[in-house]
Amino acid sequence: MTSNTRREDEQPPEPTSLITSFPKDAIFDILTRLPRYEYSTLSLVSKQFRSLVRSPELYERRSLIGVTEPFFYALFYDSQSRNTRWNILHRKANGNLRLALIHSLPAMDDYGSFVAVGSSIYVFGGSDDHTKYRALKIDYDHTKYRALCIDCRFHTVEHLPSMPVPMSHAVVDIIDGKIYVIGDYYRGSNTVMAVFNTETKLWELGMTKPNIDFAGAFPTHCVVMDDKIYVRFIFKSFVYEPKKSQWEMEEMLSSNMWSYACVVDNILYYYDHWGNKLRTYDPKQRYWGAVKGLDLEELVPKRNIHWIHTVSYSGKLALIIAYEGGRTPLYLWSAEISLEIRQGGEIWGKVEWSDEVL
Repeated sequence: MTSNTRREDEQPPEPTSLITSFPKDAIFDILTRLPRYEYSTLSLVSKQFRSLVRSPELYERRSLIGVTEPFFYALFYDSQSRNTRWNILHRKANGNLRLALIHSLPAMDDYGSFVAVGSSIYVFGGSDDHTKYRALKIDYDHTKYRALCIDCRFHTVEHLPSMPVPMSHAVVDIIDGKIYVIGDYYRGSNTVMAVFNTETKLWELGMTKPNIDFAGAFPTHCVVMDDKIYVRFIFKSFVYEPKKSQWEMEEMLSSNMWSYACVVDNILYYYDHWGNKLRTYDPKQRYWGAVKGLDLEELVPKRNIHWIHTVSYSGKLALIIAYEGGRTPLYLWSAEISLEIRQGGEIWGKVEWSDEVL
């Protein structure tokens, strides 16, 4: 005999959706045209939707029809887990942008070096803090060789071949599919450089430079312009041209202490805290300038600023501002700025939107 009364330990069946009755190809055609930020909401509808939005086939189709979207990832300290965790800038139902913790990705070393390549983020090296690793019971020497790849489509981690030379204080960037990792050789006082091929997923051992002398200084920041790597050390800036395998000092670039910079259309941008300006550097003209048309006094009040980063974001510039509000927790404010080069070479900026994101 059957009963209409459901047992307490039975799970109710998932509601049948009209769209799930469509052919799989038709569903994929619909999903590929939706913004990716909608996928997190769709994954809550049913197990079938969750499986579909995590399918590699979906992302292959998006690539084939040219549907790509830029996403902003950031590492921040998570007070609950007491670790540094990945966050993604996520659009909420009300249209506001907020940074959301990515629970599926493991904790990261905040002293690692990172570079975005397509839909992946590559991670190299780690901290030079022995005490920190003893406390966390992590093999300190291993972090000096560590290399990882994060697949941002599925938020998974792939372990890569270890770096051929150990280094700390590393900076990284990419030219023609090859990632240049430049850092301080932690067993000596010189700088080392290693090159990773993103196509073969192997290190180019013949391009390793184990002993570059920059008078004991270690690199602090780097950018790529015109297929050259511009590296700032403590007091000087140097440029490396891979085609010539040659380092040269860049006198004009050294005249400003640029940091946390980004590149948009082969122009370097960074926020000058002392002058409260968004400064620019043109490597072809070897000329420093400043973005005009921005009211930075209103956008970036000088009180309680912890740090300011510039980020290249889909052909525009994002300004990420971290505030420390006394006893209140650190919070983040982001602004998206469109750029226009006018007659005479002047660069003008316009704030497209700005809001608190954390």
